[in-house]
Amino acid sequence: MIRNILLSIFLLVKIVCNAQNNLNYYIENAKINSPLLYDAINQNKINEFEIARINATYTKPLVGVTANYMFAPIINLDNNKSKFEPNSIGADKYVGYDFAAANGGTYQALLNITQPIFNTQKLQTANQQVKIASQINFNNSKLAAHDLEKIVTDQYILCIQNSLQTNYAQAMLGILTEQKDMLTKLVQASIYKQSDLTLLNIEYQTTLAQLITFKANYKRDLIDLNILCGIADTAIVQLQNIELNITNNNATSMFLQKYDLDSLNLMAQQKNFELKYKPQLSLFANTGLNAVYAPTIPNRFGVSAGFSFTYNFFDGNQKNINQNKTSTSLQTVTKYKSYFLNQNNLRKHKIYTELQSYKVRIGIAKQQLQDYDVLLNSYKKEIMLGQLSIINYVTVLKNLATANRDYTLLFTQQQSIINAYNYWNW
Repeated sequence: MIRNILLSIFLLVKIVCNAQNNLNYYIENAKINSPLLYDAINQNKINEFEIARINATYTKPLVGVTANYMFAPIINLDNNKSKFEPNSIGADKYVGYDFAAANGGTYQALLNITQPIFNTQKLQTANQQVKIASQINFNNSKLAAHDLEKIVTDQYILCIQNSLQTNYAQAMLGILTEQKDMLTKLVQASIYKQSDLTLLNIEYQTTLAQLITFKANYKRDLIDLNILCGIADTAIVQLQNIELNITNNNATSMFLQKYDLDSLNLMAQQKNFELKYKPQLSLFANTGLNAVYAPTIPNRFGVSAGFSFTYNFFDGNQKNINQNKTSTSLQTVTKYKSYFLNQNNLRKHKIYTELQSYKVRIGIAKQQLQDYDVLLNSYKKEIMLGQLSIINYVTVLKNLATANRDYTLLFTQQQSIINAYNYWNW
């Protein structure tokens, strides 16, 4: 019972650890830790607040208080006498501001209410523009996430390349260690020369140096992967191998949404611009103190109400000019969209054609490695019988190393090309 429980815990830990070392783990962490995607999420929240603000602007009353006090004294010269009057009720001859301009002073303390009416069209247009901006922002965040997936996958493939080369170098060291032990006994039995053993030792040291290099490259690229994904970890973990597949062709490319949204945004901007040519009607009211003579202030509390109407019917044909500007911009967006579509189709065709050659070349490379395995097994028997030159054996090992390197590069290059195809076939 205890054994089964321990086995289950071991398997669970293994599954979790493996999940943390696969491609999806790194892609998801890159998305979670990306400040660009975080900013896009917050920008959508900001747009929601902006819609609420617009609704308040076009539908809610504006309530505020205004207060004014203006001191405008005069020197009264009536009856050939000079008299200073801080709040005069009038004079025929005086020195000071004209009564028609100053009213002898101003005493105001008003509560003002302004209510826009008949603003449904303006409200809908403004909200539509903000919604399109939100859609553009959301689409940009999808594009950023898609870019991030490709970049992380390319870096992951680079790590896999170093991992495969490391594994192969370790396997070669195992073969060379086994052959060294065997050859040492054969040298002691005078079947081979000491120089043959020295030659094998040189090849062992060369492979060991390669192994150290591959491990250093793997550590470097793994840390770069963590940096790219925002993972604060310097531990050296073994990544899971991957074998990407080509995604199915999409009926409509997600890249084209950018151009469609740009067109919608231009039309929304034009519609919003033309709103200033619509009649604007507002209802206003105020209450409070409004006086020009201090002694009568107690009797100058009252109310007022009315309508404010604005209609712009000529401004130098700016409306037509802006329509031509928007139309030209829409033509530019259409041209960019058509150009991208043609370019992307050619790009995908080129990448897909290149992938077909990799299938053939990888098949040939696999067959070469299998043939080398058969050849090494045969050579192993001949060495035991003293029938094979060590120089020939080392030459075969070098050729095998080259063949394995070529296969590793072909495989990882194929994965990178598939990643590029899937990126554009989105």
